[in-house]
Amino acid sequence: MSRIIAFDYGTKRIGIAVTDPLQIIATGLDTVHPKDIIDYLKKYLLTEQVEAFVIGEPKQMDGSPSDSAQHVKGFSTLLKKNFPAIPQHWIDERFTSKLAHQTILQSGLKKHDRQNKERVDTIAATIILQYFMEEHRL
Repeated sequence: MSRIIAFDYGTKRIGIAVTDPLQIIATGLDTVHPKDIIDYLKKYLLTEQVEAFVIGEPKQMDGSPSDSAQHVKGFSTLLKKNFPAIPQHWIDERFTSKLAHQTILQSGLKKHDRQNKERVDTIAATIILQYFMEEHRL
């Protein structure tokens, strides 16, 4: 089987998470600057098979698109242009950053390590991927 990659898109950083080849476990992979994401993915795809991309969809509390939705749609278009054969799925990302912060707090990390924003983005991407996997379990 192949992997699934999830993204927590931000204009400063993109958190990336990936499944194992059997699509059982979601794991944080990396955090990449948006300008570097296509090169990063091209290198990754040289060694790993990817079945799908999962993109966190930013929404307001009432379900309407958030202010950052236009940036995420642009990111989606960029992915489609560069990787047209890989399907995209969208997952509501409300609360993923808060859950990521809670996870870090509960992990027992020192304050300095808890403030690492890249860690938050990677954990948020992992949560997005876990949501997707739970929705698509048979």
